Amino acid sequence: MKSFACGDVVPGCQAKWVCSTEDEILATVAAHADTAHGLVEVPAELVLSVRQAIVAVG
Repeated sequence: MKSFACGDVVPGCQAKWVCSTEDEILATVAAHADTAHGLVEVPAELVLSVRQAIVAVG
């Protein structure tokens, strides 16, 4: 399992996810970035920051 907290990359955001894979987290975060933060396209630098903030759980 993998976990990601949006607030680790976007200060103040309380959204958090736990998914089976990193790819699942990235897909969910991309949708969240659009709806919550207005990012239709997620810049490569932000994807890298998200990948670095994903942690293994369990």
